[in-house]
Order: sequence, then structure tokens, then C-alpha cells
Amino acid sequence: MYSIIVVPPPTTQDERQGTRFRLAPGERLAFGRSAADNELVIGHDGVSRRAGEITAHGAFWILSNLSARQTYVVDNPEGAGEHIKVGPGRLDAPVPFEFSRIVLPAAGDLLPIEVWAPRHDYLCGPHGADGDPTAPAFCLDRSKRYYAVLTALCEPRLRGDPHAPLPTVDQVVERLRPTWPAASRASVQWNIDYLAVKLRLKPAPEAAEAGPRLNGKKEALVSLALRFDLVREDDLALLAARVVR
Repeated sequence: MYSIIVVPPPTTQDERQGTRFRLAPGERLAFGRSAADNELVIGHDGVSRRAGEITAHGAFWILSNLSARQTYVVDNPEGAGEHIKVGPGRLDAPVPFEFSRIVLPAAGDLLPIEVWAPRHDYLCGPHGADGDPTAPAFCLDRSKRYYAVLTALCEPRLRGDPHAPLPTVDQVVERLRPTWPAASRASVQWNIDYLAVKLRLKPAPEAAEAGPRLNGKKEALVSLALRFDLVREDDLALLAARVVR
């Protein structure tokens, strides 16, 4: 199963087509300007022909900077300015963030490559138990903003009406703004899209091209969350308390 999802920068044809690269543990994705040397081609004169390489390692990933002069910055969009720097020629730098944005300086432009690491590994059973560990069915971190978005979507039905209409994106923004002042339509929608991928409600790109788009995304998320107790009534307290990151 894949563990890393790479979203190309908006200057690439892949992004306009909605392509995302999915890497299983051990798989690599080379990126750069040259179509002959890279799977992810970034058609910008300011990007090195062989700019870098992303390698999936289970629940995290590593970045190699193959450029001769440029330092890459990897931001944590969920953090308060949290980032790491990967200098020119640095190989196999581990990236610990679940959401990451590689920022490539490119002749006056800053090109973002998003990398998602939605897989979480947990210890199952006592140490030394025989047999393979049981993989968790759903990996959700209650401290993350995506979980606050999911909780806000589930709130009307958790408060006693199982058939209550789901809140709109604008209503979710207003509900979360006291604890997340920077919330916006774009950020809430981004988290809804991420949840659809994380909870495997969104098909892989090759399946999506052959079949219809996923409609009723919010309904599908709420139905899954309530059916499997991914969000409970007790979790509504998260909507009233700012999460420390």
C-alpha cells in the first residue's frame, strides 16, 4: 500500500490534470526540469535538470537535494513556521511532518511541491507477540486541523438529529474560526479533500480517470466517521478548545 502522496506544483501539466504521485515504502520519485531524467517534470527554467528525489519510508519520507546551488525549504503548513532546510547536495534528509511543502526557489519564483504522509504506524499488542501486527483501519490524529474539520461536519448529527443536513463549507469556516482564526473556504476544502484521500474514499488517479468523480464527499466522510466511531460526541469539546501545535 502507498504511504506517501506527492502533489505537483501548479506550473506543471500534471497538476492541471489533477495527477498525484503515490509512493509505496521504498519507492522513489525524481523531480526536475528534464523529462528524460524525472518522473515529475517541472517545466521551469529556474529548476535544475535533476533537482531532487523523494523516497517513501513507511510513515515518513526523505528528500535528496540534487541541485548544485539551491537550498530547499520544507515547511509544515500545520505548524507555526516550523520548517527544515535541505542544502545543495544533501542526500536522504528525513522529513517528519505529516503535511509538507517543499519550496523550490526558481528564478524569482517559489514553486511548492506538497507531500502528504497520511500513514500512521502503531504498536499493536504486547512486545514480543508472535505473528504480524494488525494494521490500524483508520489513522486519525485528533490534534490536527483535518480532525477539527471532520468533527464540525459531524456535529449536527452528533447533537441528536441523525438526518440533520450537513454544514456548508462556509458554516464550517465560521464554526472553526474561534479556535482557528485563519480558517478559510480554501483551507477547509483542502482538509476535506485530504480526509477523502486519507480515509480512502477517493479513488486512485487511474481509477478516477476511468470512472465518475466522487460526489457527496462530505456525506461519505460523515457517514464513515459516525459508522466507525471515528468522531464521538465527546470529541465535540475539541471545537471549543484551541489545539496547541
